[in-house]
Amino acid sequence: MLRSFFRLLPQPLRAEYGSLSRLETRNYQFAASEDGNPCGDLPTSVYAKEASEHIKVSPQILRSILNCDKEMKVELVVSLDNGEVAQFSAYRVQHNNSRGPYKGGIVYHPDVTIDSMRSLASLNTWKAAVMGVPFGGAKGGISVDPKTLSERELQKLTRKYVTGLQEIIGPNLDIPAPDIGTNDQTMAWFFDQYSKLKGYSPAVVTGKPVWLHGSYGRDSAAGRGVSIATREFMRKVMSSRVQGSTFIIQGFGKLGSWAAQYLHDAGGKVIGVCSSETAIFNEKGLDITALRSHVFANESNLLASFPGGTAIPNDTSFLEIPCDVLVAAAVANTITPATAARVNCKAVVEAGNGAIAPSGDAVLQQRGIPVLPDLLANGGGVVGSFFEWTQNISNLQWDEEDIAQKLDRYMVDAFRNVTKLSTDTNVNMRLAAYIIALQRIATSELQRGHA
Repeated sequence: MLRSFFRLLPQPLRAEYGSLSRLETRNYQFAASEDGNPCGDLPTSVYAKEASEHIKVSPQILRSILNCDKEMKVELVVSLDNGEVAQFSAYRVQHNNSRGPYKGGIVYHPDVTIDSMRSLASLNTWKAAVMGVPFGGAKGGISVDPKTLSERELQKLTRKYVTGLQEIIGPNLDIPAPDIGTNDQTMAWFFDQYSKLKGYSPAVVTGKPVWLHGSYGRDSAAGRGVSIATREFMRKVMSSRVQGSTFIIQGFGKLGSWAAQYLHDAGGKVIGVCSSETAIFNEKGLDITALRSHVFANESNLLASFPGGTAIPNDTSFLEIPCDVLVAAAVANTITPATAARVNCKAVVEAGNGAIAPSGDAVLQQRGIPVLPDLLANGGGVVGSFFEWTQNISNLQWDEEDIAQKLDRYMVDAFRNVTKLSTDTNVNMRLAAYIIALQRIATSELQRGHA
């Protein structure tokens, strides 16, 4: 795969010409995916290949769908506040756009690699298809710990990233969104920089501040979607309901905290929550509203310091707490075969993208523990982004109540489609979701003449 690189000039030349930004040169090179593209070996591809055994899809179409369309790497050079110069590797992977523009978040994290972006770009393709929104999948990010940079440095880094991606993104090409390490402020910088380069374009990103062409409810859409999908899952699959049931939440970032809030508001009893640093437990149920206020009031406030619960280890023993539903809202592959063998719950909601490793999923199936897969559980985010994009394109803004109703309808419709196919064909919900997504993508490929 051909990639573009921004090369640093030697120190003497930098000193001679002063500002580094005056010396930037970029040469973008793209290559369509060919056989052997690493995207074809992703965990999502394992599920998609299994789905292809249940519907008629030609090998050529399947290969086209599994492979990534484009990949890009850019080296970003930023002058820091202390006068030093730092270099960061940045990526954007575009997986498939047969059903609409590429769509996917932007991650700022030290562990960002081209492989991780490939996996998440692919997942976004399948998720958009099963949720019925007209997007394809993409993902991008920068290998950086945002906590080590000042706000000024983050803004400079973001604007450099936008400039590097300007030829492959746009309201009808590829629409980024916030993800781990990024937020509405990041998207505001992104929108502003792209508009300077290409003209006024609020629809180039979603997840912007509400007062800057953002959408009501977008910030909480993924978490609200988790709660809606969980409600339907418990009613249909578990013959139960959220009210009075016990939950533990693995991961208390934006996704996990909002999911916990909506489950709490619906009468659910969230008895345990963990983050990457600490964990907290209360068998009578945590006051999630107060807990969220505590944690997000100050970055130094940890779960363990919340007075409404007892601090407990945040290791794998957390997953062994008895509960009705485990909501896995942390990073990918946190539910491994070892942890899947020890979870003490009646069902698992895979709220985080790829939170359950394929091998861990197999163990849960063997144990008879039903799983609400990420394609459904995490679908609220892409639906919320679709709503914001639609409002930007039409230059309108909907109220939050209208958006909540629309989101509920999208989540319920997708859930019913998946559960009906699962019941009719006697396959698990994950496979049913991939079958639906594959059928929709393959049909688009054929009708657009890509066969």
